[in-house]
Amino acid sequence: MSVDVVTFGCRLNAFESELIAKHAEAAGADDTIVINSCAVTNEAVAQARQSIRKLKRERPAARIVVTGCAAQTQATMFSSMPEVDRVIGNDDKLQPDAWRATTQALAVPRFGIDASEKVAVSDIMAVTEMAPHLVDGFQRGLPRVFVQVQNGCDHRCTFCIIPFGRGNSRSVPMGAVVDQVRALSEGGHAEIVLTGIDLTSYGADLPGAPKLGRLVKQILRHVPELKRLRISSIDSIEADADLLDALADDARLMPHLHLSLQAGDDLILKRMKRRHARADAIAFCAQVRRLRPDIALGADLIAGFPTETEEMFTRSLDLVEECGLTFLHVFPYSPRPGTPAARMPQVDGTVIRERARRLRTAGEAALRRRLEQEIGCLREVLIESETQGRTEHYLPVAVAGHTMGTVQRLTMSGHDGGRLLVLPPPSSPVEPGDDGGRCGASPGLACA
Repeated sequence: MSVDVVTFGCRLNAFESELIAKHAEAAGADDTIVINSCAVTNEAVAQARQSIRKLKRERPAARIVVTGCAAQTQATMFSSMPEVDRVIGNDDKLQPDAWRATTQALAVPRFGIDASEKVAVSDIMAVTEMAPHLVDGFQRGLPRVFVQVQNGCDHRCTFCIIPFGRGNSRSVPMGAVVDQVRALSEGGHAEIVLTGIDLTSYGADLPGAPKLGRLVKQILRHVPELKRLRISSIDSIEADADLLDALADDARLMPHLHLSLQAGDDLILKRMKRRHARADAIAFCAQVRRLRPDIALGADLIAGFPTETEEMFTRSLDLVEECGLTFLHVFPYSPRPGTPAARMPQVDGTVIRERARRLRTAGEAALRRRLEQEIGCLREVLIESETQGRTEHYLPVAVAGHTMGTVQRLTMSGHDGGRLLVLPPPSSPVEPGDDGGRCGASPGLACA
């Protein structure tokens, strides 16, 4: 019996792929390949289709099941592919019953089946609650694990198809999240990452409408054995006071934020239907840097949004310096069918690719600058594998001779352009409660 899951897209998809494998194997799936797809760009959808064709050539006897955001939004397209045996919706993929039904359906020879009969996709907009998906051991041995606390999105950015793949925002109750974090920490996982589709909308659907910051404080208060807590991408305009307090006051909340900025020009932001202005983004970055001077900031930026002029693009490019960004996730704009932006005047594809290249070049230079500033710093490094770890700031470190899953205090001796290098010999694991002596580097400041 074998189930292989091929994952495209976000960290949440990666988390859910583990659940998919667990449910499919429990249902008795045999020689099955699951494509957990992404719909954020046309390229992501095309990659999923290419992967399906390639895998079917390599394993002609295997059953291929497609799920994820692209399957939810474009079920007919995938079901019409002769290589595909089943299409499962984004909510259905997390339900054990859906995998039992799928396994039963795939066990029956079905020659010449109509494409519509392959589809098991429910109405994602009808889903109003979110149960915790417990990770009872399938992530065992991994230094960093994810806890899903939220799904879906209530906003309607004009470029984004994801709300129609994920549904409206819904949250896991705080008590269930705290229990899961505690169980994972007691199981030996050094770092927990809170993840969701629109993380800073957490709690709006729960009694009392608690915000993300309150959840973070509850975790830190009630799970004292937790070594490191990290949060994934946030919308800076929704960051609440409790979240900022926790960032300033508790060293276990990692000094690393990834921001959904998307653009640096106010008119483009308005046409995107974003809820912040350029000045808001710059002010937020300055605020968190005052609270946590060594913080590392990343951001999503879209190149070539419809109607974007060179002057407008330059304002996005300038955000790298003005916000002091270290990490960039660059998206060349891709029109998604059914979105308002797809009906706007489009930028030439060659221009889009060139602007994306310039953003990536600026991001690479920003990362190199931060790596330079880290030289001489003593950092707490989570050992992820035999050859790599990550600092508190999510900076990659080339390592050797350390036990995976431990947190080591290491002195940064240099970098190779992409990763930090460390001084030998191996250091001792960091003891609980020992913050390791921090080096207060931040963009523009030398490291003592």
